[in-house]
Amino acid sequence: MKRVAFKMKLKQGFKQEYIRRHSEVWPEIVALIKRSGISDYSIFLDEETNTLFGVQKVSGDVSSQGLGAEEVQQKWWDYMSDIMEVNPDNSPVSIPLEEVFYLS
Repeated sequence: MKRVAFKMKLKQGFKQEYIRRHSEVWPEIVALIKRSGISDYSIFLDEETNTLFGVQKVSGDVSSQGLGAEEVQQKWWDYMSDIMEVNPDNSPVSIPLEEVFYLS
């Protein structure tokens, strides 16, 4: 199992809305993520820069950012597109992060 980390950008002033939407995350999204071999998934917010940091364990070939072929994922991206920086297909602008240290 590998760990994957990435960053995304939240638009200014949408912290509470982002938290609300994720506290009510759709069961279909949760099922897709788990079915894809993704676990131990956390998202952290750096309020100073509005940068979101995602960290997850991946046992398959794809992280959550690679699930764009799934219809429910596309709908989730559309739902979140008004509060995040997104690409033309409404997927979040996501930048992979290189692991430079790990202590288990």
